[in-house]
Amino acid sequence: MAKDYYRRIQHSVRRYPRWLRLGIGVLLMLGGILGFLPIVGFWMFPLGLLVLSYDLPWARRWRRRMEVWWLRRRRGRKIGA
Repeated sequence: MAKDYYRRIQHSVRRYPRWLRLGIGVLLMLGGILGFLPIVGFWMFPLGLLVLSYDLPWARRWRRRMEVWWLRRRRGRKIGA
């Protein structure tokens, strides 16, 4: 199931050009820095990193670490609950 999920995500991300993904990621991060303004918010910064993680190795490593941390955390809660 997880492989199918990742394949669908990769397919949907890869159909957009690299320059567009990079531009959107940078704009989201810049908007996240201005999080104190009413429309933009701090939520935009991690979303920008997520978009950039499909093209930049340092952001990809960050995303993978966060995925592993999140899955271990969720798995630990289910066992203890």
